Amino acid sequence: MAGVMDTTVKTSYKADDVVLLLKDVTGRIKEQPAREREMEIQNGRHYCEMLPLEELPTAEYYSLYNLALEKYAAETAHAVKVLSEKIVKAHKDSGPVVLVSLARAGLPVGVLVKHYIQDKYGFEVMHYGVSIIRGKGIDHNAMKFLLERYKPEQLQFVDGWTGKGAILNTLKKELKAYKGVSPGLGVLADPAGICSLYGTREDFLVASSLLNSTVSGLTSRTIFRDDLTGSKDFHGAVYYEKFKGADETYNFINAVEKHMDYFDISEEELAGCGTCAGSGMEEAEKIADAFGIDDITRVKPGIGECTRVLLRRVPWKILVRDLNDDGHIGHIKRLAMEKGVEVAEYPLQRYRAVGLIKCESDV
Repeated sequence: MAGVMDTTVKTSYKADDVVLLLKDVTGRIKEQPAREREMEIQNGRHYCEMLPLEELPTAEYYSLYNLALEKYAAETAHAVKVLSEKIVKAHKDSGPVVLVSLARAGLPVGVLVKHYIQDKYGFEVMHYGVSIIRGKGIDHNAMKFLLERYKPEQLQFVDGWTGKGAILNTLKKELKAYKGVSPGLGVLADPAGICSLYGTREDFLVASSLLNSTVSGLTSRTIFRDDLTGSKDFHGAVYYEKFKGADETYNFINAVEKHMDYFDISEEELAGCGTCAGSGMEEAEKIADAFGIDDITRVKPGIGECTRVLLRRVPWKILVRDLNDDGHIGHIKRLAMEKGVEVAEYPLQRYRAVGLIKCESDV
């Protein structure tokens, strides 16, 4: 593995926790503020060609993160447990499972699942991080790397949560080219009701969704651009050395694992593997229609996606199921207030929060 590690992006994850199949492009791409990126995206440039300007959250926001972590660490641990048990069951005949986390949101989940399976069942679980980009696809060089080393049926893709399902749809489309590789995605929270492997269908607050690189091994979101990533390269990423003193990566993992237990889960929980009738995409389409948004990619449903849009993009409005639900959406209200974004109550069904982006010319 040394040759790969020599060229991949640096990370604060421990080497035996995950191997990031991402090319190091640190210092070769300029960070851009959210409004500048939004204008370029709406003028046709793909988001994967740019790097968001990442800044450390305010002290008030960090206090919200810590409160969320304290409040939802136990729920997160249970979702990890349920997801892990479903993964073990799904791969009982395939040989040792190989976890493939979708960078970045899948990385902390993959580490937690790896630890759970190893600690309970006593066998080593390999874990990799790869890039998949909506509208561009999966990193085919990373897939080649994996399939040169493992059987197709061993691979299990992992992510944090579902929004509308765009990434799952991309994954399904891309994996048609790889015979024997399952497109089944394992997630902690599946409010969209589209994954067969999930920890819960509740739209609950996974605290790692509140931060960017500082809960993801100090790595950036992935980059795919011709002048930075060649035809034989992995997709790119940047290492944020400047945030080393604020790294929460293992604080998050350790806080969740304090609540972990290894007792058997109920057959009812383990059996709950079907997808739901009426997906989250249908609800997102109804919201887009109600608010005159003609591009569904500008509707960001779920607490995780709504948080990310406030951190990275320029939302026009935030819809929430219950304005008084500070336990789940307190951080969203805080971020919206800081950015001058309206928060309105709306009869959401699957989600507790939805972020809306309109064309800059309409705002």
